[in-house]
Amino acid sequence: MLQKLSNYINSKFPFLKDKKLLIAISGGIDSVVLTHLLASLKFDISLAHCNFKLRNIESDLDEEFVKKLGNKLQIECHSISFDTEKVAKEKKESTQIAARNLRYNWFKELIKKYNFDYVLTAHHADDNLETFLINLTRGSGLDGFTGIPEINDSIVRPFLQFSRDEILDYAIANNISWREDKSNASTKYVRNKIRHQILPVLKEINPNILATFSKTVANLQESKDIIEDRIETISKDIIEYVDDKNSFKINIDKIQQLKNPKAYLYQLLENYNFTEFNDVYNLLKAQSGKQVFSKTHALLKDRGFLILSERDFSTTQQMTFKINEKDTEILEPVHLTLKQLTETSTKNKNTIYVSKEHLQFPLVVRKWENGDYFYPAGMQGKKKLSKYFKDEKMSLLEKNNTWLLCNGSDEIIWIIGKRQDNRFLTFSNAASLIKISLL
Repeated sequence: MLQKLSNYINSKFPFLKDKKLLIAISGGIDSVVLTHLLASLKFDISLAHCNFKLRNIESDLDEEFVKKLGNKLQIECHSISFDTEKVAKEKKESTQIAARNLRYNWFKELIKKYNFDYVLTAHHADDNLETFLINLTRGSGLDGFTGIPEINDSIVRPFLQFSRDEILDYAIANNISWREDKSNASTKYVRNKIRHQILPVLKEINPNILATFSKTVANLQESKDIIEDRIETISKDIIEYVDDKNSFKINIDKIQQLKNPKAYLYQLLENYNFTEFNDVYNLLKAQSGKQVFSKTHALLKDRGFLILSERDFSTTQQMTFKINEKDTEILEPVHLTLKQLTETSTKNKNTIYVSKEHLQFPLVVRKWENGDYFYPAGMQGKKKLSKYFKDEKMSLLEKNNTWLLCNGSDEIIWIIGKRQDNRFLTFSNAASLIKISLL
């Protein structure tokens, strides 16, 4: 197994040579054997152990075991303890998800602090097949069926070619001790049910199931590569980015001309946490203004487009921001500068001039509300903001991102960056002017 791992690293991960590596070690057989093998191969390794405090004294004994192993092999060992159940409760996550996030966030901290090049985990071939079957039972796209990636950013998994039986045989043959997590024997968890009740049957049906599965994953990965190439090609034609790469518009007419619009929508939006793709697909024929939400994003139907944007969970939607008479600048919620002048200069949509004697401080910056109205510059009479937005063909996303500058809290001076109110236009005989600019 030592030679097999050496050959595998030389062929698949030659970049690990002479690099500073961090092994994620639980104390279980997989990560302990990986540690022994890489120590024998003279790699520059350190250990990282998380004590999640989930198994009382057993968790502490795991940590003690890992530290002793580090001392025995003369390997630097990093360890940390987490109140995982408390974190899971606070973040409203499952214990497993909370533990995973705590673990990988800590690894990132260690990489940054100690300049590690890569983190190595001991996921093996059985883990890979178990994950595939879990995704199969829950429903998944192609990503869920292409296996655990061997390389994912700074995470490398050099054990995916080895089976659990190979690892066990090596540990026994070389008198390697490890810690046994008793919860692994319980069928309370889905993974353990698959491990103890389903995999043995599959291996009985096909003793070479792991090798067969490996070929299947390789085939699926090749199919995925083709799909990604196709998505990249059509994206250039049907997607238009808005502001930044986290917000974009999908041209509805163009995507409906494709053979399977629903499948294309899934591929385009799979990384944005949408779960009800029937609702997403139905947006194509919904009325303008209809939205579908994921935990992190909103998808809005706006005339001929679906507009994706990140959800704003800040409290600024209900907040007001005050500008006092002596203020020359505010940074929230938008960046405005205020400068006293005696005459106007160049005008544009991001700059207005107002007569100071018309202002009642503090001025207020706020979001628009139903019933708001203003007197648009260059027009006679007043107009509701909702009607103005409609006439300007502004999307719901644009409306929600619009801020108002108000005299007190009611009179609108300026729809910031768009249009000034007629009542606050300056005149040549104004005694004192204030130039207000949006930066």
